[in-house]
Amino acid sequence: MKIATLVIHLHLPGCGSLKEKRGRIKPLVNRLRREFNLSVAEVGLNDKWGEALIGCAMVGNDAAFLQSALETVRKWVEANWTDGDIWDEKLEIRE
Repeated sequence: MKIATLVIHLHLPGCGSLKEKRGRIKPLVNRLRREFNLSVAEVGLNDKWGEALIGCAMVGNDAAFLQSALETVRKWVEANWTDGDIWDEKLEIRE
């Protein structure tokens, strides 16, 4: 069994409260779950208004498939998320 994770560091310019931050992040998290059938959660920087860490995870047998699937997720976020900027991404596969 292999576990693949993708952590995306997002910048949310002009965000004035944690409530506003949740309002910007929640649609992204829900869409990723629906579109790609993977586990998604805000995993860090919970107290910062202008930044968020979003973690995505998949489990499978084939490392190449998992890497390809999470690369597709990464590219989709870059192309479709317009509420801020992507500062960093980290993809890992573990056995």
